[in-house]
Amino acid sequence: MTAPQESAPPSALVVVTTVDTPDRAETLAAGAVEARLAACVQIVGPVTSVYRWQGAVENAREWQLHLKTAEWRYPALEEWLLRHHDYDTPEILATPVTGSPAYLRWIAEETAPDAG
Repeated sequence: MTAPQESAPPSALVVVTTVDTPDRAETLAAGAVEARLAACVQIVGPVTSVYRWQGAVENAREWQLHLKTAEWRYPALEEWLLRHHDYDTPEILATPVTGSPAYLRWIAEETAPDAG
């Protein structure tokens, strides 16, 4: 006997970006959630980023945003971040995630443009 088949949970991503101030992080987080492009955003920081930019090694204090979104909403979220981010070349990295089916459904519901 096999277990009953349940429908697969929706696909979700965690999208990471960084900004240079906690106020900017909160503004981007609230805007993405209000626009229903992210169901939840966690702000982590400060973190220290070391990177090469325009030929020089830089060191910066930044705040990370972890945006949870439905996979199909990623293109709209990326476009929104590029429009609202103040970096010339912002970090925007998307990682597929697995998780609790109920949580993944919640992400899908909260990022549906016609919800609420």
